[in-house]
This record gives sequence, structure tokens and C-alpha cells, in this order.
Amino acid sequence: MTKAENPPSHPIDHLALRGAAEAAALLLGNRVTTYADLEAGVGRLAAWLLEQAGGRGERVASWGAKTRATCLMPLAAARAGLIHVPVNPLLKGPQVAHILSDSGATLLVANGARAEMLGDGRPDACLVQDLKIAEEAIDSGGQFLPPSVAAPDDLAAILYTSGSTGRPKGVMLSHANLWLGAESVATYLKIAPDDRVLGVLPLSFDYGQNQLLSSWYAGAAVAPLDYLTPRDVVKAVARHGITTLAGVPPLWVQLVEADWPADTASLLRRLTNSGGALTPSLIDAMRAIFRKADIYPMYGLTEAFRSTFLDPALVATHPTSMGRAIPHAEILVCRPDGSITDDGEPGELVHAGPLVAKGYWQDAGRTAERFRPAPAVSRYGGTAVWSGDTVKRDADGLLTFVGRDDAMIKTAGNRVSPTEVEDVAVASGLIYEAVAFGVPDPRLGAAIVLIVRGRGGAADEEGLAAHLRQNLPNFMQPHAIEWRSELPRNPNGKLDRVAIAADWMPKVAL
Repeated sequence: MTKAENPPSHPIDHLALRGAAEAAALLLGNRVTTYADLEAGVGRLAAWLLEQAGGRGERVASWGAKTRATCLMPLAAARAGLIHVPVNPLLKGPQVAHILSDSGATLLVANGARAEMLGDGRPDACLVQDLKIAEEAIDSGGQFLPPSVAAPDDLAAILYTSGSTGRPKGVMLSHANLWLGAESVATYLKIAPDDRVLGVLPLSFDYGQNQLLSSWYAGAAVAPLDYLTPRDVVKAVARHGITTLAGVPPLWVQLVEADWPADTASLLRRLTNSGGALTPSLIDAMRAIFRKADIYPMYGLTEAFRSTFLDPALVATHPTSMGRAIPHAEILVCRPDGSITDDGEPGELVHAGPLVAKGYWQDAGRTAERFRPAPAVSRYGGTAVWSGDTVKRDADGLLTFVGRDDAMIKTAGNRVSPTEVEDVAVASGLIYEAVAFGVPDPRLGAAIVLIVRGRGGAADEEGLAAHLRQNLPNFMQPHAIEWRSELPRNPNGKLDRVAIAADWMPKVAL
């Protein structure tokens, strides 16, 4: 069999050249950054980053709200030959300290308040620079770096994502991964130069960062937004004339409950969803409010960016389907031996092709578990991502999600490692053991429950709650904590997580 050739790509910073020079590229408040401004700003920020980081190949992290500097960082770092490490602004000091240490970052760009949150956790080798100085570098008349000549396989970014066990792991993304991901999304969403995209998702997520990259690939404008209430989103759609809005299910629940003036709702041409499935009732509510918008349900995983989307024409008749492969992705449903399942037979979703990431940063063990040779029938061959998710394929090639094999908790669009929550709880010194798991929640997708066994039978509820608030971001906070004197164990002496979760489930209905 002749293997498919990888499609051509360019260094990711070349996206700054895609739009017409005087066309809007970035909309922040009342400030409009044109594509000419974008190209100049990326070149100047790249020169400044290279000087601060100490040399090509170094890792540079950004941790902050959506400013011009944080939006330009993915392109500027790549142009400088650096590796960008975007950090979720919702994380607290201990999580960020781990990411900086694990990535070996030599530079963190953040505001003063965030830098102070690190305390003694900041690695000695990591310089901290204020975002205000990065903004000044963009506006300066200083050194300018021209478009890069990076190879497609060169490392461009490390995105940290929670695993089913342990601390967050860094997914390595190449220039080709980012470029082809931008091209793929811009193509199947049919984004055009006259589109305006509202970026409400964190730039540390591949889904959120792609709001920038796919918009710029299409020559369109993107309006990044840090919002506090659904009303902020409604107002931003009206203010910027937004045509494209991406979200996760908990956000869509809030948005369909918001007050949408008819003329504002009618501005939207397309709505996209990932980070969890849309329910049929939620789809109905979205269709009723946004009558002129196409709805694009999507499925993705950071290790391969995105895998499938459902054609809007099929949403009404197949509301629970994941759809088919996006451009540049090959999606196979496999048995454990790598053979392809029959129609209707559950199997593991395997993603092959040029969107597959380069593995986990400095973690050969976990890379070998998830990134394995593609099945023999693959058109692309090479390395594939074995997702751990079970899906089914029907006779028309449409995929349906069946279940998740690992213990990940997907809450409010975030993937949360139970172990990370448990480790922070145990570190309080107030408990001996902890078990975290997710339970169905209509607004969050899953709510986090934490079962703990206190020291000496004591239950310091206020103390544990305060510790968790200080050391875990809001989306990792348990919605319920139950104290137990004993926890069941399996024959091997390990905590019986299945039994513990099963014992809690009847309470969900109460």
C-alpha cells in the first residue's frame, strides 16, 4: 500500500502574512491590529523574546489574560526559534511552578501579581518579565526578526494537559501540527476574510489557541475575550459584529439562558463545540436562538489537536454523532490487535496523519503508551495516537462516542486528573487518603467529588476546603467532599475506586 504523503506546511509565524495588510487581524477592546501591524509586532516581540530567553531552542512561557502580547506569543516565539509554553491563567502557583520546572522554561512572561503567586516555586533558571514590557517591545522601533525558515517538524510549542494519573504532561507540537491544524479548521468551517471570530476559550488550550491561528490562516479577524458573565459574551458579539463563536457545553448552557437580542443573535454564522458532547436538548435551544448559525459539534484530543466534526446538515438527524474525520486526519476504529472493527462494533479511536503531535515532553514512558505505530491499514502509517476512547462507526461512516477508558474527569470543558486533585488534598496534612471522581452534572458535564479519610478520624472540613481553594484552580475544586473513617480496598490492598464511586452514585439523584 502506498502511504499518504503529508500535505505541505509553512512555519507557523507565516500566519502573520496571510491577511490583507490593512485588514483587521486582532480586535482588543477599541484597538484594531491590522495584518501589517501583526507582522511588525510579531517581528519585534520575537527579537525581544530571543534576547530575554538566551538563545534558540529555549522554552518561553506566557501566563496571563488575553492581551496583545499573549496573543502574539505563539507566532513570535516560533519566529525566534523558541518553544512556546502557554499556561492556563486559571492555574495557581504550584501547578505553574511544575510546568516551568518540567519544561525547563528560561523565561516567563506574566504580570507582577501572577509572578508573586509563584513564591519560592519559581525555578532559579527561569527569568520573569512583566507583560507590560512585552507590550512595549511590540510598539518599539527596535530590532525586528523577519519570517522564520523553520522546518515543518521543528518543535514550536508545548501544551500542558492533565493525564489520567499524575501531574500535567506537556504535549509537543511542531510547526506542521499548528499550521495544518489552522488550515484544517479554517477549511471545514469555511472561515472567510470578512469573518470575525470571538475567542472566549483560554489560549493555553489547543481549541482556544486555534481561534487565533485558524482566523489568521483565513485572513479573518479574531476578538479575544476574557469574560465574567454570559452577558459579556453577548455584548462582545454585538460590539465586534462576531460571526463565529466557539464554546464548550457548560458555556453553551449559560449562553442559551442569556438574553440575546434578535439582531445580535442573527450576526452569528457558525457555532462550534468541543470539550464534551452537546445534548439534543441543548442543540435544540441553540438552533432556536441562533437561527442563522450552522452548528459544528467536534471531537478532539490535545495529542492530535482535533479528530472529527459533524457536518451542520446532519446535526438535526444525528445530534449525538461525532461526525467524520477533519481534513488532514485519518480516523480508524480498532480492536486491541489493530484490526478494524465492523460497523456498529465498539473499538478504540485511533488518529493517524500529520496532526499527530510529537509525543510528551521528556516522558518516553507515557509517550510509548499513547503514541504507537499506526495500524497496518492506515493510509499515512507512521505514528498514531491511540486515544483510549471507545467509539462506534455506522454504515455511513459517522462516529458515535461510547465511553472513556481512563479516569479523566471532563468538567466545564477542562480535563482534570483525579490524581492531581488527590495529591493536593493529601498534601494538606489533614487526611491520610483521598479518591476523586466525576459525577454527571447538567451544567458542568461532570462535577468533581472528593472522598477522604481523615487523620485519626478527625474531619477538619474548613481547613481542607481552605487548602484546596489556595492550591487548586476553580475548575478543579470539588463540588462535594465527604469524610469517611474507612475506605474500601480491593484484593490487592489498593483503594477500590470503583466501589467508592458506586457508593456515591445513589446520592446524585437525591
